[in-house]
Amino acid sequence: MLSYTVRRILGAIPTILAIIAIAFFMIRLAPGGPFATDKPLPVEIKRNMEKAYHLDEPLYMQFGRYLGNLAQGDFGPSFRMRDYTVNQLLAQGFPYSLQIGLIAIAIATFAGIFLGTVAALNQNSPGDYGTMAIAMIGITIPNFVVAPLLVLVLAVTWRLLPAGGITEGWTSFILPIVALALPPTAYIARLTRASMIEVLRSNFVRTARAKGLPERITIMRHTLKAGLLPVVSYLGPTTAGIITGSIVIEQIFGIPGIGRYFIQGALNRDYTLVMGTVVLIAVLIVLLNLLVDVLYGALDPRVRYD
Repeated sequence: MLSYTVRRILGAIPTILAIIAIAFFMIRLAPGGPFATDKPLPVEIKRNMEKAYHLDEPLYMQFGRYLGNLAQGDFGPSFRMRDYTVNQLLAQGFPYSLQIGLIAIAIATFAGIFLGTVAALNQNSPGDYGTMAIAMIGITIPNFVVAPLLVLVLAVTWRLLPAGGITEGWTSFILPIVALALPPTAYIARLTRASMIEVLRSNFVRTARAKGLPERITIMRHTLKAGLLPVVSYLGPTTAGIITGSIVIEQIFGIPGIGRYFIQGALNRDYTLVMGTVVLIAVLIVLLNLLVDVLYGALDPRVRYD
């Protein structure tokens, strides 16, 4: 397992470098620049600012400089928030995104697996149809519709929860967590149901039942482990996307997380801020996909990493 993990990490380095290169050059192809304002800056001032941030150098030199700083863990200064480095901005925003994202994905995982399992065990029953209908609604309705509806009903009409911001303590995070958790809950429920139905019809489950094992043990020890494989695959990139900040949710609820910083950086052509967010997301996706492969071996005894 250790050698496999090392090979996967080494193999991921070219992928991450390719992502960095694509993002680095693509953002510079966008019109405008980090020092573009409604009122044009004097040429001399603009030239001095570009020189201070090495933007007057050829692109290949800028890219090499960026990789050198990145190898030392330095994402560089923010071009628009000039009192902060990108490291400081990510350190400020990531705890909010991580806290909300982990709670949301935990709720979605447990709720989705439970609903999908119940639906599979009661296939073609009214409960099955009702659960899957609700799950389909959760998949089809996007976050930017669900979040304002939650604010309208729970915050504005009933006044049970704050509408946004982080000034009201832990209650400020309830609506963002619920809005983030609903879509993955629906996906996980449908994946679990489909996989569980297939596993319930497999030979090893029939054998376990024929041997007289109680249904609860058959479900928990045999069926559920095999049925969770598609869910584990889905959770890898989904978890990375959620814990690095939801662009829509953080904008709607006014949460100063990474997703919000990414939007600000893209709109302001803050090259280093956008690049820092992209690198963080890429590394998390690689690590979480590696974790998914490890969990595959734990859930399916047929998987070996020799």
